[in-house]
This record gives sequence, structure tokens and C-alpha cells, in this order.
Amino acid sequence: MPERVRGGGVQSLDRAFALLEHLADGVGPDGVALSDLAARSGLPLPTIHRLVRTLVASGHVRQLPSRRYALGPRLIRLGEAASRMLGEWARPQLTALVAATGESANLAMLDGDAVVYVAQVPSQHTMRMFTEVGRRVPAHCTGVGKALLATLPTSEVRALIARTGLPAATPHTITDPAMLLRELDRIRARGYAVDDAEQELGVRCVAVAVPGAPSATALSVSGPAARVTWEAVEGFVPQLRTASVSLAGQLAAVVPG
Repeated sequence: MPERVRGGGVQSLDRAFALLEHLADGVGPDGVALSDLAARSGLPLPTIHRLVRTLVASGHVRQLPSRRYALGPRLIRLGEAASRMLGEWARPQLTALVAATGESANLAMLDGDAVVYVAQVPSQHTMRMFTEVGRRVPAHCTGVGKALLATLPTSEVRALIARTGLPAATPHTITDPAMLLRELDRIRARGYAVDDAEQELGVRCVAVAVPGAPSATALSVSGPAARVTWEAVEGFVPQLRTASVSLAGQLAAVVPG
């Protein structure tokens, strides 16, 4: 009997990808139990067991010694390829940001408990901010990281803090959980985040989240604090918002909702 389809697709594939999404949402050192996947997906346990067994065999999911499950190593190559593609998609927006602001423009994503830089277009200034693509940094002390944390429920932010702590990168890093939560409230209210020498002394960064992106994604502009003054930050924000909306529209066109 042919497999039932939904919206022209194959149902088992639809369910398998949904399980991968649930595993990604529940990422952590302890993995996710089948019962948790059942509660999140609404699928019967026998169906989940069959799909997960297939995903384990293909390397897209791995079973931990605790008999819980986590994303598998085969997804790493897919993720790297997708990140490179996202960086190429965002290049026009990043280039436009550099032209409008004169400073380096960055694209970053929340990957587990950290932020990873996916793409950058550098400033033409001799003194400029340079971030290596692929670099992973803590979320709490970066503009892109705080912009992305502000899109999460407070309960998820508290859980992340419990896992990672709030280590200081500079004397200006927010290391108190209550202060960070208040900062995230301010970011939600004004719609953008600022890293004021919290990751690197002498550097200021302003960032906004990309609305409706399939994965938590943010754009930022960064440079020496002597050039990226508070007056300059106010001028950069509209440029960042325009770029983020443009990128969101582009992603919506290529990634079905």
C-alpha cells in the first residue's frame, strides 16, 4: 500500500524531520528520551521508535549510553554546508550594511548554547573588527548573542545560564544572571542589542535578530568604539532592521513555512 502523503510529501519523511527538529530543540548533554519525543510530537511511541531506529542507522541520530538520543555526527556536514549557503544568501545584506555604516557586518546563529559566526563582510578601514567565520563564542557577552537570547523564553535563558554560567571575557561582561535578564528585557523593548566592550575591549557592536528565520539568526555591525559611538549606534539600527527584514524575506522565499 502506498504511504499516505500530506501536502504532496511523504509522511514518514515529514515525521522524521520533525523528530530531528525536536531533538535539536532539546539539545543537551543528556539527550532526549523517546517519551519526551512522543510528548513533543504527538506521535505514538512505536512510530517514534521505528523512525529513530532508522535515523540511528543512517548516522543522523545517535543513541547515548543512557539509551536517550541526540543528533548524530552525519548532520555536521549538512549543517556546515547549510551555514555556508546561508552566508552566501546573506552576502548582499552584509555588503549593503558595510556600505551604509562603514563598519564590519556579521551574520551569526545560535548553535546549542553558543553563538557561531556564519559570515562576515569586513570594513574597508585599516582598523576594523575581524571575526573568523566558524568561531564560537558565549551568547551572553556578544551583541548577536544577546539579540538571540532575547528571542527565547526566560525559562530557556535561565536553563542556558545554569549550563554555561556567565564567564567574564572583559571587565564589562555581564556576569550576574539577574542583570542579564533585565538587559534582555531592554533588548526586547527596543528591538536591538549592544555589546559595549563586553567581548573585546575597545569594540562596540550593535545587533538585531532576523525575524521569522528558520533557525535563530542575527545580523550585527561592529567596530572600534571610537568610531561606533552611541550616536553612530542609533544610526546603524535602522540599517540593521532593513537588512534583517530583507534577509527574512529571502529566507521565507527559499524555506517553506
